[in-house]
Amino acid sequence: MSRRLAVVFAALLAVNAIVGTVALTRTVHLGQASHASSNTLVAKRTAQLDRFEASLHAQLAKKPPPLPKMPSRSAPGGTTVSSTAGASAPRVRYVRPAPIIVHKPRAGGEHEDEGAFTAEGGADD
Repeated sequence: MSRRLAVVFAALLAVNAIVGTVALTRTVHLGQASHASSNTLVAKRTAQLDRFEASLHAQLAKKPPPLPKMPSRSAPGGTTVSSTAGASAPRVRYVRPAPIIVHKPRAGGEHEDEGAFTAEGGADD
């Protein structure tokens, strides 16, 4: 290797090392800045969640008024029927429809080329 080529190669390596160091320091500074903003964001969101949790506990402490009694319905025969005792859900039975089979005839049935190959797997001559 000639002396001139060695000097050029060493200069290129030095430039690459400098550029790499600058890129690394910028990356480290960006990482530190994002951690600081991330911590601030987490603290802000935690405060919001704490306030929301306090409002939920306050609503839970207030008990809603009791629900009124349900009036009973009168049946067609004039008798009264409780809404929970007489109302039963109807049974649902699912029946699958029959499958739809579509047959498309194609030219050249499955037995058209019956004699083309022998039992040994070779072609007939």
